[in-house]
This record gives sequence, C-alpha cells and structure tokens, in this order.
Amino acid sequence: MKTRPFLLALALAFPAAAQHEPPPGADPSQFKPLVERKDVLSWKTLAQVELVKMKDRYVPQFSQSVASLDQKEVKVQGFMMPLQVGDKQSHFVLAAMPQTCSFCMPGGPESMVEVKTKTPVKYTFEPVIVSGKLTILKDDPTGIFYRIVDATPTK
Repeated sequence: MKTRPFLLALALAFPAAAQHEPPPGADPSQFKPLVERKDVLSWKTLAQVELVKMKDRYVPQFSQSVASLDQKEVKVQGFMMPLQVGDKQSHFVLAAMPQTCSFCMPGGPESMVEVKTKTPVKYTFEPVIVSGKLTILKDDPTGIFYRIVDATPTK
C-alpha cells in the first residue's frame, strides 16, 4: 500500500503537541470513547468506506450514504489532535477516539476529519463539536478521506 503523506505528517506533528499531554501519572483510561448523539454525524457512518486497489495504489470507495454528504453542512463530534503549536487551533484533526499517546494514531483515515476553522478554537482533551461544509476526498494525495472547512465550534 502506498504511503499516506498526510498520516505521516500527523505522526510527525504529535511531538509539537506534547505540551498538551495529560499530566504525569494521569490515567489514559479517563479519556472515554464518544457517546453517540443523534444530532451529529456518526463515526459509524464515516467508517462506511473500503480501500479498493486501482492499478498500483489503493483509493477509498465510499458508501452511498457517505458520498451523499459531500459538500453538505454537517456537525461532527470528536477529539482534537493539534497540527499547530499553541493553545488555540485553526487547523486540526478531529478523531473518533481520544489520543492517548503523542506518537500514536488513534485510528485510520476513516476515523479522522481534517478541520479548518473560521476562528481558532481552544485546545481541549474533552470532545468538541464543529459544524461546517464536509468534503469527501476521493483521491487526496495526503491520504485523508474527510475535510471540514469554514468550521465553527457548536454544542
């Protein structure tokens, strides 16, 4: 399988986020998985994607329910994975599972959404909800499947 540059970049970005690690001695199990909410897009829906081999590489093949969300306004709940240094983030990854290690990915590309916000959002270990326009990325060279732009935090 071809290397996914974006996912590699995420892994390399985690050391910059080390300032946001839980305090020494904190129990990583305190970060519980998300509770499903009816008013936000489900990670189970976003997981409806398969990798299909096309010539010398793999590309995502999305279910009809996922493909129909392209360019639609959605709300997504997840855990922030910072891509910048600092307490406020305007470009980050929202993940279905909490990050428990600065060097570990909490899942595959189907369990992450790249987020670009209108205004910076304060970093937190708690789940956040953002709303914005979802783009389904069918052949993105970075290896990410989903992107939300012009996102705003919501409840």
